[in-house]
Amino acid sequence: MRNSRLPALWLALPLLLSACALPRPPERVTAPTPAQWHTPLPHGGSLPVLADWWRQLDDPLLVELIDAAQAASPSVASAAARIAEARAARVSAGAALAPNLTGNVSASRGNSPTSGFGGTGTGTGTGGGLTAIPPITTIQAGLQSSWEIDLFGGLRASRDASQARLAGADAKWHEARVSVAAETATTYLGERACRRQLAVATSDTQSRVETARLTDLSMRAGFTAPAEAALARAGASDASARLTQQRAQCALLQQALVSLAGIDARTLQAKLDAAPVDRPLPAVQAVASVPAEALAQRPDVYSAELGVAAASGDAGAALAQRFPRLTLQGSIGRLQIRTSGIRETMDSWTIGPVALSVPIFDGGTLAANVDAARARYDEAVALYRSNVRQAVREVEEALINLQSTDARAGDADAAVQNYQASFDATSARYQSGLASLFELEDSRRTLFAAQTARVSLQRERAEAWVALYRSMGGGWTRPGSATTNTTPTTQTSKS
Repeated sequence: MRNSRLPALWLALPLLLSACALPRPPERVTAPTPAQWHTPLPHGGSLPVLADWWRQLDDPLLVELIDAAQAASPSVASAAARIAEARAARVSAGAALAPNLTGNVSASRGNSPTSGFGGTGTGTGTGGGLTAIPPITTIQAGLQSSWEIDLFGGLRASRDASQARLAGADAKWHEARVSVAAETATTYLGERACRRQLAVATSDTQSRVETARLTDLSMRAGFTAPAEAALARAGASDASARLTQQRAQCALLQQALVSLAGIDARTLQAKLDAAPVDRPLPAVQAVASVPAEALAQRPDVYSAELGVAAASGDAGAALAQRFPRLTLQGSIGRLQIRTSGIRETMDSWTIGPVALSVPIFDGGTLAANVDAARARYDEAVALYRSNVRQAVREVEEALINLQSTDARAGDADAAVQNYQASFDATSARYQSGLASLFELEDSRRTLFAAQTARVSLQRERAEAWVALYRSMGGGWTRPGSATTNTTPTTQTSKS
């Protein structure tokens, strides 16, 4: 009676052991975030949709350059390749939970001679000799199956870790697209600002060259001292040098756009020449007043959160390796033998063995693997919290810069207008002989500095505007939300 119960107990062993689920670190952790932004929000505080961020500028060339840069970017292509790799790893990890089935077919043909002797005695008489065996054909086909029963959840943990890495790779792809879009926009807006500064430098140079020409004529007529003529020529030369330097800076920015977008330099030059140089920035997009809501839009933060989940799964899988493993095998086959018109077929099947392997001594390898997995989990938690802090800082800095540039914009415009009026008045006085060349040049330098400061402020505001776009996730939305960006294979949205 005791022996008849052993098979039932043996078959129930997996169910009993599976009830002993192993503890592992939590898949999600929390990171401290402030209750509100410290910087005042320049809007009503509603959550934005940033997918059409660039179209607010009404600049088709910028959208074209961003699309081209994302298509040509090696970082975006690399991120897409990592998605394919993670997807394959996810399929492999999921397949480990299911039984595997292997089929084989073999065929052979041959003979084996057998000795036979007739009569008695020895010799080479007719009574003795060798009997030939006809050829034998053997055909064998079979299926073998093996299944590791996931007693302690190690295989499920590996599958969950692979799934988290796949989702994290997809988020990294979106992050790469956002990064390329932001870099392209920054470079493009910088090139536009460089052209505005080039116009200021060109106007300043032309004015100084004309003043130097008139002063030289006046000196030759004996109405102006040579020192004043030398000062005017020096000012013209200084302005010409600045103009040359400004042209070089614009050319460098254009080459950067060529490299980013992968567009021919002459084609891009023609597009840049045809596009308007001065476009006003649109109003600042709304930002969620609660930082946790805003940070939910960032793919890098979401990827770091998934990294914690993947590390948690790895820790569970490593811990499960320290406990018994149960495997079940089985096979089914058919053997056919053919010889001299005779055909025999035999079927066979087996269930088992049911094998239980228990690690006894490994020199501490499995325990070390568990410690390493838990250390990687702790590292993933630290990186996640660091990403959250960095994200909060980036949003705060973008808001501060936008607020600062907005507050200074009116003063910069007023300064240029008043310095222009002062220069015009000084120039009129100089032409009528009521002001010296030194006064004119001082007024010109002041006006040039104010114009340069305004262009720099415009560029700084544009960079802060792009930085806010990037810090808010660039239009990406967390999977499962109302609006979710497409995958690399079905991309339709623009970031």
